[in-house]
Amino acid sequence: MDYAATLTYLYAQLPMFQRVGKAAYKADLANTHVLMELLGHPEKGLRCIHVAGTNGKGSTSHLLASVLQEAGYKVGLHTSPHLKDLRERFRINGAMIPQSTLVRFVAENRNAFEPVKASFFEWGVGLALWWFREEKVDIAVIETGMGGRLDSTNVITPEVCVITNIGWDHMDFLGKTLEQIAKEKAGIIKDGVPVVIGEANEEVAAVFRVKANSLNAPITFVDQEAALPYPSALLGGHQEKNARTTLVALEQLERKGWSVSREAIQHGLQKVARNTGFLGRWQVLSTHPLVIADVAHNVDGMRVVKKMLTETPYSNLHMVFGIVNDKDPNPVLAEMPKKATYYFCKADIPRGLDALELQVRAKAHGLAGDSYPSVQAAFVAARTHAGQNDLVLITGSVFVVAEVI
Repeated sequence: MDYAATLTYLYAQLPMFQRVGKAAYKADLANTHVLMELLGHPEKGLRCIHVAGTNGKGSTSHLLASVLQEAGYKVGLHTSPHLKDLRERFRINGAMIPQSTLVRFVAENRNAFEPVKASFFEWGVGLALWWFREEKVDIAVIETGMGGRLDSTNVITPEVCVITNIGWDHMDFLGKTLEQIAKEKAGIIKDGVPVVIGEANEEVAAVFRVKANSLNAPITFVDQEAALPYPSALLGGHQEKNARTTLVALEQLERKGWSVSREAIQHGLQKVARNTGFLGRWQVLSTHPLVIADVAHNVDGMRVVKKMLTETPYSNLHMVFGIVNDKDPNPVLAEMPKKATYYFCKADIPRGLDALELQVRAKAHGLAGDSYPSVQAAFVAARTHAGQNDLVLITGSVFVVAEVI
């Protein structure tokens, strides 16, 4: 198979949460353990950082990878979901996995993997860990997919664990309270491995302390009021929190003998997009009118977006907005700015919520606008109606942003 045929095979054979949602979720590690056995256990001996959290885990993972790259290490980076190209999930020193390598991996393993009926994400974890071993990376940054305890990435034993924060998302899978969600995320904490917590209220912090103490894992809570010694290229107060979390995680690495200079930290925070191909976080696409894309898709993410809007000058706000159909939309809709013109749309995936239904639901929250047959149609309309000093913001879903950037 060539690359196109390989992608067709993967998408056709394997349930993919990014597209279909709940049907693709595997609530145990059995498949992943089988894949690790079939691949000769690439997770063993891999030196890595494991990153979980409701929001900010992608940004933190990219920041960590960028700094370590600047420090001279060969750095693997496994994140999800992707925006434009599946290979975005698998990078070494910022370069995506070659098409030929992905094709070879599928060709060599499909006969053994097929009886396992692994999910798309499970295949991806296998590929990432196998490739990082093949390329002999010095260290890898591994982002969890959804939770932690039952996440396919949780077969690794890292140098440091990082949990950025706990918020309301994926409650059908992770729990109905923040404490329950925290317990699932805390599942990445390993025996004796330092864990860094970016943000946590007292109830959530207690969950992390109990888990860490039971495993003799040193736990550090980030001081989010501390001055950030170096500026980050990622904009917003929420990204400053991610940068502080990154710095504390790096301190833990240094205590284990890793060498990371202040210069590497300074350059890594500034060059994150260039070093790692980071996309979709308050990303400015053009000016006059100002066009920004942000992958915020839950309550906490939308609160961040609202704060960023208060810090961004514009005359009128145009929102290209779409969400998925397997979450209650009301909490997110309640957070959306009312003083805006909305362009409701559905991403081209089965999980997308119908644009007309979204329009009706949004109207109940005082959000006014029209529905459009596609993301591109909504985006073109927003650009057409926007004045030179207006802001067009594309948000609500990773999948909506992916069709614009």
